[in-house]
Amino acid sequence: MPDSVPRVILPDRISACLFDLDGVLTQTAKIHAAAWKEMFDAFLLERSRRTGEPFRPFELPADYVEHVDGKLRMDGVRAFLASRGIALLEGSDDEPSAVTVHGLGTRKNDLVLELIRSRGVEVYEGSVRFVEAAGDAGLRRAVVSASKNCREVLAAAGIEGLFEVRIDGIVAEQRSLRGKPAPDTFLAAAEELGVEPARCAVFEDAVAGVEAGRAGSFGWVVGVDRTGNAAALESHGADIVVADLGELLEER
Repeated sequence: MPDSVPRVILPDRISACLFDLDGVLTQTAKIHAAAWKEMFDAFLLERSRRTGEPFRPFELPADYVEHVDGKLRMDGVRAFLASRGIALLEGSDDEPSAVTVHGLGTRKNDLVLELIRSRGVEVYEGSVRFVEAAGDAGLRRAVVSASKNCREVLAAAGIEGLFEVRIDGIVAEQRSLRGKPAPDTFLAAAEELGVEPARCAVFEDAVAGVEAGRAGSFGWVVGVDRTGNAAALESHGADIVVADLGELLEER
């Protein structure tokens, strides 16, 4: 006999699901964290040698969670630099060797692509089962990510075909959408699906993403706690916090 299809546990008013990528669907958050640390540590070490200031490395998970998680890449660079009182020129489409905001962002992205190629992309099985069950239940599905590598990650993970709409860092740049914690990217996904925000559920592991879900007046905001930050997700607006989306499935 074929396996029974699990039922998704969602409020009746919800007819669409908007999923963050890194940390919710795929285990690429640890790849991003490693790339941020490698890039910023190299920058900070060189700066220390040049200025004589003490070297203070990029801290995991604190700096990642507080300054870059869930944000557009350049916003993450700016936020971390500001936390250290460092001002750099913005630059524009700079080479990774450039000591500018865009240069550092490009350097980080190159590292991410190297790590994806060398390590591959792992999914959270509970999340994939939830997305599949949501589709079986007739719910609309979109992926909403700050990453410009979103399509490549989805393809590498073998889950690109599960989503009708993709709003990622490339789309955000093309449409001048503000990054999370602004709700712009989630609102764009809801609009493309043709579903009112009040009938959409947002699934996020980052505080910035939860804030975006709340700011956009979405119908249900689900915090996904992968790193022990349940309290922060709740305090910033999550209606419910789960350790895995499999908790929102009921076997039948």
